Amino acid sequence: MNAPPERTTEQRARARERALDARRQRAEARAALSQGRLSLAELLERCQEDEHYGGMRVRDALTALPGIGEVRSLEIMEDVGISPTRRLRGLGSRQQVELLERVAPIEQRRARA
Repeated sequence: MNAPPERTTEQRARARERALDARRQRAEARAALSQGRLSLAELLERCQEDEHYGGMRVRDALTALPGIGEVRSLEIMEDVGISPTRRLRGLGSRQQVELLERVAPIEQRRARA
């Protein structure tokens, strides 16, 4: 077996800061989804530009949307053929389109309210 790479204290500190920044950005995205300031389509676009958003689990993004809880998010993912552990950057183009089609009516109801 190969040993993990040796890292300096500075390298570990930079990695820790990058990880914190990524978690902070994903938390802000979940808050924006729940408040209606961000749509799922916009989040998927951001995933193409910024790797931090791509690391978010699909289930977490769905449950952040008002009107979608754990059960409904898992049902949607199963219907579309998305693994419960899949991350946004791992979605295929067909899965993205189907996911947006499933979520669109829920987001439209939220917009009307």
